[in-house]
Amino acid sequence: MGAPLRIVRHRPGAPGLRLLGLGQLQRLLDQHSFWAQGRERSQLGRMLSGSQAVVSAWRERQLVGFGRATSDGVYRAVLWDVVVANDHQGQGVGRRIVAALLKSPGLAGVERVYLMTSNGSGFYQQLGFQRSETQELLLWQAISGCSSG
Repeated sequence: MGAPLRIVRHRPGAPGLRLLGLGQLQRLLDQHSFWAQGRERSQLGRMLSGSQAVVSAWRERQLVGFGRATSDGVYRAVLWDVVVANDHQGQGVGRRIVAALLKSPGLAGVERVYLMTSNGSGFYQQLGFQRSETQELLLWQAISGCSSG
């Protein structure tokens, strides 16, 4: 592997990542996630601005992992967009990203941390997350491409 992995916990809104790393974030999401492909840089900037916790993983100058969270700081938080480059999976990168998110000031001490996953439940269960039998995921989705009138 060579260079050591560096985990960066960004300030809320991730101003440095918005300024210098949107292109790399866009590539990481496009190439290593199925849920976040095709996001525009301007939208990624807005997404980061609204995130209370942002963590990135770097090997030298290459972004190899990312995760973020939103929170009210007291009761609830949600993890979003945890992604690790395929060639760095199985090396503890995702575990370190999630741990850094959970220790972020915006999440520290919240009552509950939620996340949604399509195929990563085994990974998150290893980190202490549990399935909830008492809650159900409901989704409202804006219809894109439609105009009113």
